[in-house]
Amino acid sequence: MKLNYKRTTLIGLAFLSISAFWQMYDNVIPLILKNTFSLGETYTGVIMAADNVLALFLLPMFGSLSDKVSTPIGKRMPFILAGTGFAFTFLMLLNYSNQSRNLLLFIGTLLLLLIAMGLYRSPAVALMPDVTPKPLRSKANAVINLMGAVGGVYTLIMIKFLVGKGDTPDYFPLFLSVGLLMLISVAILFLTIKENKLCSEMVDEEEVETAPKSTADLPKDVKRSLAFMLLSIALWFVAYNAVTTAFSRYATHVWGLENGGYANCLMVATIAAIISYIPIGAIASHIGRKKTILIGIALLAFCFLCAGFMNQYHWIMNLFFGIIGFAWAAIGVNSLPMVVEIASVGDVGKYTGLYYTFSMAAQVITPILSGFLLEHVSYRTLFPYAVVFSVAAFFTMTQVKHGDSKPAQKKDVLENFDVED
Repeated sequence: MKLNYKRTTLIGLAFLSISAFWQMYDNVIPLILKNTFSLGETYTGVIMAADNVLALFLLPMFGSLSDKVSTPIGKRMPFILAGTGFAFTFLMLLNYSNQSRNLLLFIGTLLLLLIAMGLYRSPAVALMPDVTPKPLRSKANAVINLMGAVGGVYTLIMIKFLVGKGDTPDYFPLFLSVGLLMLISVAILFLTIKENKLCSEMVDEEEVETAPKSTADLPKDVKRSLAFMLLSIALWFVAYNAVTTAFSRYATHVWGLENGGYANCLMVATIAAIISYIPIGAIASHIGRKKTILIGIALLAFCFLCAGFMNQYHWIMNLFFGIIGFAWAAIGVNSLPMVVEIASVGDVGKYTGLYYTFSMAAQVITPILSGFLLEHVSYRTLFPYAVVFSVAAFFTMTQVKHGDSKPAQKKDVLENFDVED
């Protein structure tokens, strides 16, 4: 049984479009709120948290709804097509509301845009396992994640070359380039992937699994490890997401970077994460997942600490962000497998849901909390804030006593890219 790489790559176009959008959202929307509409950091943080609040409800709702529908073009494809079409339309309207400086229209359009993205994110992610046999899903997920990384890098390149100088540049070229990428990607997906046909042909040899048990059925010490693991997940997302959400504003305000110059650091971190999956897989196979995660958290804290002492941009920041990319990949590759392994006697899907609940909840809280500090204390609080929560995550992670293992090294190099995002 071999993975159809061409087909999986085409399926990954949906995730590429999603990743391209969120890279733009995290970097550009905070700058528009701050510079065009003169919103304080606290209100900006509240608005930036809206996508995660919506995700808590929209992702499971539309994912479940797509399980139940049946159309001539498939279960997932209607959501993917509709979500992308609506997203492009609202993205163009968002640009208009920005240029016309209409705050109410901007906020209303942004809300509709986030709903449109929520409409097709879960169905897009579900399409791969729908048409891929279980033994091959690890390799397939690697391809999907690589496609997502390509989308993120594309947007960073567009930011670098299409965003002009000044506090209120014309973002239309950037919006259009990302919107067209989304449309073209999904159009190719629709024309080349016949969902119903593939689902009917897919032969998946299901393994007989132990009947799911509730969290209450877990032994007390295992529940304690699960609780500390979930707390650790929340804490490192609080630290990391604060930096990624506010970095564009921090870099322009504190370091004086213009013309999308902040994208360089983020691009380095993204590329570093991509090329780190293979060595991280080798490290985890020798020392275990827990130690690999602890190394990642320690590196995050160290780099955030060093960045906090930088009064202006220096090329060495690219080195720090390269390490941050490696560290975040080390955490991401190993954290979800630990949650699933801790709860191996239970329902994997349920515990995967717990993972995303805690990670998204953290991403709801941190833009608001860090934004309040940026506005009412100082921009220089950003990196110390990230250090504090990284250190807290390190200590809670040391209390996790279950779910650690030394996973077998991958037989295929590509499998090292299998990381949940």
